[in-house]
Amino acid sequence: MQQHPHTSGRRTRRLAALTAAVAAVVGLTTLGGPGAQAAGNPYERGPAPTESSIEALRGPYAVSDLSVSSLAVTGFGGGTIYYPTSTADGTFGAIAISPGFTAYQSSIAWLGPRLASQGFVVFTIDTNTTLDQPASRGDQLLAALDYLTQRSAVRGRIDSSRLGVMGHSMGGGGTLEAAKDRPSLQAAIPLTPWNLDKTWPEVRTPTLLFGADGDTVAPVSSHAEPLYTGLPSSLDRAYIELNGATHFTPNSSNTTIAKYSVSWLKRFIDNDTRYEQFLCPLPRPSLTVEESRGNCPHTS
Repeated sequence: MQQHPHTSGRRTRRLAALTAAVAAVVGLTTLGGPGAQAAGNPYERGPAPTESSIEALRGPYAVSDLSVSSLAVTGFGGGTIYYPTSTADGTFGAIAISPGFTAYQSSIAWLGPRLASQGFVVFTIDTNTTLDQPASRGDQLLAALDYLTQRSAVRGRIDSSRLGVMGHSMGGGGTLEAAKDRPSLQAAIPLTPWNLDKTWPEVRTPTLLFGADGDTVAPVSSHAEPLYTGLPSSLDRAYIELNGATHFTPNSSNTTIAKYSVSWLKRFIDNDTRYEQFLCPLPRPSLTVEESRGNCPHTS
């Protein structure tokens, strides 16, 4: 039986189209193109990072902010929420940040837009009183996260399963307290932390600690270093000691703190392995880094 030439041509074209489609899918899968990576990690946000992008004063997202009165919340003292303006990329992870002893949210305000512009909802908080101790600050960080995810005007922008905490000084000590009390937290970053408790075997949250070589308020030998060594050795953990720095270095814009904090938060809150290149190997001693310790992030 003779085949009609038009039928044969259509079959050939269909077969060629099918072959091309299969090849495209296989190519994406094997080459790990952006489509494949996005499908593999639904939490990935923003373009591929570079050294300059993690050091930048602002990331790829435009940021809005809103003030939260202490009268409108319970368990902490209110604060300011910074968040990506666009909802095109879906929900974001969220971070609460506590100031230190005698300090207000203004002392850590620079971190709000800096981190939010990289694709996070960030809540810089005031504490109930400026004299609150680390355990109380830990409770207040968790109360702030609960407000963010359950009652705040931006709760619809947040993935409540991807949360982290940061804090300065006693707020840094409170960061560890929060991680101990809520193991589901995805990341913790204490900044020149102060806490009398040095042992943290309960912590399951990946933790990055910053110390300062010139810290006379919470010297690294009695705070940041033992707090780091007090974490489980099996934990994803790192310690970076800032060079030429003081206890109050985290209170103003700092590129070293920002670049490694962004990388840590991206890696552990967003599960974004594109940022591992900035965490492993650890930063070498330099004009800004006195020393570093830690392990390479465990691949999940």
